[in-house]
Amino acid sequence: MLATTLLALALVSSALALPSEKRACDISKATIAFPPGQTALAAPTSKPSYVSIGLGTQNYTCGSTGTYTNNVAVAEIFDISCLYNSPSFSSIADNVYTFWKDLPPSITPQKFINALHDTNAPTVLGQHYYVTNPITGQGVNPKWDFTSQGVTKGNAKAFVVAAKVAALAAPTGTQDIAWVQLKSISGSLATEVYRVDTRGGQPPPTCTTPGQEITVKYVAKYWLFGSSL
Repeated sequence: MLATTLLALALVSSALALPSEKRACDISKATIAFPPGQTALAAPTSKPSYVSIGLGTQNYTCGSTGTYTNNVAVAEIFDISCLYNSPSFSSIADNVYTFWKDLPPSITPQKFINALHDTNAPTVLGQHYYVTNPITGQGVNPKWDFTSQGVTKGNAKAFVVAAKVAALAAPTGTQDIAWVQLKSISGSLATEVYRVDTRGGQPPPTCTTPGQEITVKYVAKYWLFGSSL
């Protein structure tokens, strides 16, 4: 088990390796490639602060209507800013997703994500998960938390809690979760967040056991704009 986990970590680190622990790549002119003709997602209004990729799970519960309801997601976030101008940028979501979904069943998603967190690898920016809405105290909202790793480690302001502004069905097919535009409601890490280039994450269309919980692996690029750190 340990050997397999370490091999997995080595593969991910190699695939997403950066020149050093410091982010030295200029992404001020980097732009998101939206599908031609789409009108659902508006262009960002600030310069990009991070171009990253998330590897994790979408978590669902079977409802009384026989369909799954999305509860939360959890993911480890890797910095791919220095890959923006490389030939591998367009295919990295496919490559990471293929690796992620083909891991042996003995390596559960949470064990793998925990192991990545424990490595403190330079490419690991932080984590993505859901928290209670900090404004209303009700419901949950996605959070990107970069306070515990990388160059922002120890900075209590290195997070963003966001709310959805708009969504676009994934152009790659119904097996992939939607692309999403979000705005910040708390934190200094970003004013705008975009989830794009998604792979996986969709649950089966129906379920038969109310209350049953499942996790579905996914990968997505997360663009963060307007950091005030």
